[in-house]
Order: sequence, then C-alpha cells, then structure tokens
Amino acid sequence: MEEINPVETTRAYAFEMWMKAPMPMVTFFKTLDVSRLVRIGKREGLKFNMLMCWCIGRAASRIKEFHMLPVGDRLIRYDSVAVNTIVANSRGEVSSCDIPFSDNLSTFNADYLRLTSQVAATCENHDIVDSMVIGTSALAQFDIDGAVGMYSGIFNNPFMIWGRYRKGWFKTTLVVSFQFHHTQMDGAHAAKFLDLLQKEIDGL
Repeated sequence: MEEINPVETTRAYAFEMWMKAPMPMVTFFKTLDVSRLVRIGKREGLKFNMLMCWCIGRAASRIKEFHMLPVGDRLIRYDSVAVNTIVANSRGEVSSCDIPFSDNLSTFNADYLRLTSQVAATCENHDIVDSMVIGTSALAQFDIDGAVGMYSGIFNNPFMIWGRYRKGWFKTTLVVSFQFHHTQMDGAHAAKFLDLLQKEIDGL
C-alpha cells in the first residue's frame, strides 16, 4: 500500500468534490441470481457465505477503483483486496474477520474456515491493514429487502449487506446492498462491479 497524489489519478475530480462532503456514501441495491452458489455449496459441502465472499473478491479485484481508498484526508493505493465477514463468537456476540482474497477458491476457503473459527473462539477481531477491505454482513436468518450501512466518518471501505436468499420455482435470488464512498468510485464503477459479481456467480 502507498499514499498517492489524487491529482495524478482518475479520481482527482471525485477527491476534490466528495472528500469533505458530510455524506459521501452511495448505496445501490441489486437482486442477484444465486442459484448456482446454492447448488455448488450443497454439492461440494461449501458454505454459501464463503462462496459469496469469494465471488465478491473476484469481482472487486478486477476493477482498479477497488484498489484505491480514501483514508483520513489521503488517498491510498493497495496491491491486494480482502473481504471482511462478521462472525458470531463464543460469547454470543459478534466479531470482525478480514480474509485475504485468493483467486484460488480452495485457498480462500481454507483461510475462511481457519480465520472465522479462530475469531469465533478467541472473540478477537482479525484485521488486515495492508489490503483494501470490502466489508460484508450476512443476516442469513432474516428476510430483508435491503439495508443501508452506517457512515461513521472513520471507515470509508465499501460494504455489502444481504439477508436470507429466496427460493423460487426456477431460481434462487438474493437482494444485496452495496455502499461505497463516492471518492473511491462512481456509480458506473459500482454498477460494473455488481454486474461482474453476477457473472462470477454464474461462472463459478
């Protein structure tokens, strides 16, 4: 990771316009067809949430804007991305777990299982500071139509939220919300990411 001069990037105008905005976050909603994830997860014994996180990492890693993030009043470029998941811990509360993205599904799955188990047992967050982290929160036991993340003014990371997937006659769908900082990307980049996410799911 390294600090970069915004003026020397494609985000120069966005940095000037949105860095000091009182509410610089934008939220998109999209209904995904996750039929393939559900089938593969059941067939291979893989967790649905892990597969979602891997597909998110795959899609994000292919868009250059995901490798930049406004941090404080600086713009930072990262060499890698990671995906965060919220873990139910042994105290009956929740902890945060960053998982390094690997293009290899088996490697990512092994890291996911190891790190989430570690966080659940120790109740200590696992943070990765040298990757651009995409936050996720899965409320898999609840039917929700969408959620808008809280903007704390501290963390500018992109964030995804989803609830329980819905089974239909011909496909299984999942409504996701995607929140992003306007300095990091524009609406077209976010829409491209969500389209890529669907393609990653379909091509798994």
